[in-house]
Formats: sequence, structure tokens, C-alpha cells
Amino acid sequence: MTTPSEFEQIDQMMSKRALKKSRRKWRFIAFAALAIAVVALVGRSLGGFSNPVGNEGPHIARVVIDGVITSDPQRRQILNDLASDENVTGVIVQINSPGGTTAGGEELYEGLRAIGENKPVTAVINELGASAAYMTAIGADKIYARRLSIVGSIGVLIQHMDASKLLDTIGIDYDKVATGPLKAEPDIDEPMSPLVRRSYQKLVDDSFAWFVDIVAERRNLPRDEVLLLADGQIMTGRMALENKLIDEIGDEITAKAWVENEAETADQKVHTYYPLPQEPWENIGYWMSTQLGSLFINRLNNTQTLDGLVSVWQPIE
Repeated sequence: MTTPSEFEQIDQMMSKRALKKSRRKWRFIAFAALAIAVVALVGRSLGGFSNPVGNEGPHIARVVIDGVITSDPQRRQILNDLASDENVTGVIVQINSPGGTTAGGEELYEGLRAIGENKPVTAVINELGASAAYMTAIGADKIYARRLSIVGSIGVLIQHMDASKLLDTIGIDYDKVATGPLKAEPDIDEPMSPLVRRSYQKLVDDSFAWFVDIVAERRNLPRDEVLLLADGQIMTGRMALENKLIDEIGDEITAKAWVENEAETADQKVHTYYPLPQEPWENIGYWMSTQLGSLFINRLNNTQTLDGLVSVWQPIE
């Protein structure tokens, strides 16, 4: 006859088996998700920068700049290829961005100017084209914006958070040994010193001077006039037109007509070259990483941290 203790032993044994089975299942899921993510990263890195359009005849290329701007070697290579692609008769740059890093804006500006040496380039500012995004736009030969687009914010900034009072309150002391007074400065545990502030101001001033110079050159405006607009202010598309920061009110249809006129072509298709379309395995990897991440991380909506020198418009929340 089976005693209660034997039932308990059987129950414990079954529970252990179920637990081991569950662990194996979750380990397999985690391994599969990791494998997909690795394949996606390797595929993206080894896939090169192949032409997403193929061997189609003459057409117009579209480059979409959406969100915060940073340096992007893939995008830079695509812009370089567009400059020499004989089937691309012109380029339309669609912009909806608050800006980003100064280096990212410079990269886009130079890439568009290289294309503009051989074929017409036009920029279309949709909802937002500020700071480094406007730096991008002036790389084009013609700038369009909607009447109520947000344009401008010509300027540069670098930010520092002073958490010294908080650290003092919770009893955390932060110290370091450095080779010089400006190495790894400023620290978050103290206010920015005058020496560090002067050093940072030189960075900001140098970047700002270059930004103002290219706006003056590209928009054919006196530098003193640009300086009056370069206090970080934003404006609508209509205001930007009055201040000669854009050329016309319009959209991609308007821009396409201009490109066709400049290239002496007609009825050409517009194909997106950037961002590249994702492969199916990339979509799976993205979905898996998002789903797993949501189990452990409370994500902040539409935020991105930028370190260093930036040119970005930040609305007050």
C-alpha cells in the first residue's frame, strides 16, 4: 500500500521534472533569440552596401533623414555611391529631425555637397528640420518646407549635469587621478569650473563659426545677417522663407518637379536608397529583441542620449 510520504516523493519528483523541462524551454528560447540577434548583426555588417534599386534605368533617389542624427558609415557610403551612379539623375532628401551630433550633420552636409557637384539635390523639410538637420538641408541646392514646418535653431551646445548635491546627500564620493586638469572633465560630482567652461566654450564657438559660415555661403547671405538668425531660434516654414533660410514652400512633389527640370528629364520614378529595406531575418531579430527587452526594461518613449558636442533642438517639456 502506498503511504502519503511516497505520494509526496512522487509529487516532488514530477515537480522537478516539470521545472527542468521549463528551464530547458526558456533556455532554448533565450538561445534562439540570441542567435537571431547575432545573425542579424553579422548579416548587417557583412552585407555591404548593395544598391537597393538594382539595375533600373534613370531615376531619382530618395534619402530619408528621420529622428536624431548621428554618424552612419552605411549612409555615408550610400551618399558616396549616389554621387557616381549614372542612373541616378538627382536626389531628394526627406528631413524630419530635431538635429543631433555636429559630426553627423557635417557628414550629411559633405555627402550632399559631393552629390551636388554632378547632379541636382533638393531637401524637403517636413515637420521638423532644426539644428544639425538644417545643417543637412543647406547641403542641398534647393530647400523646400511646409508653411508650418519647424526650421532653424542654428547653433551648437554641449551639456553637463551637476549631481554634486545629490551625491553629497546619499554619501557618494567620486574621485580620480588624471594626467591634466582638463582630462575627463567636467565631473558629475561638481559644478563646471571656469577652466573647463572656457575649454568647452572654445569647442562650441569653433563649431558654431563653421555652421554660420556654411549657412552664409550656401544661402548667399551676409554673415552678420546669419548671426542675427543664429541665436537658436526656430521659425515656421513661412518665416524661414522670409528670412531666406529656405527657397520655397513645397513638398516632395514640388521637389521632384524641380529635379526633373534641372536634370532635363520627365516622369521619373523616385526610389528610396536610405534607409535600406530590412531583410525578413532582421525584422524577426528586431521583434525578438524588443519582446525580450520589454520583460526586463521599462523603455522611455522616443528618447535618445547624445554625448559630446551636439546641434539639436530640444522643445521644453
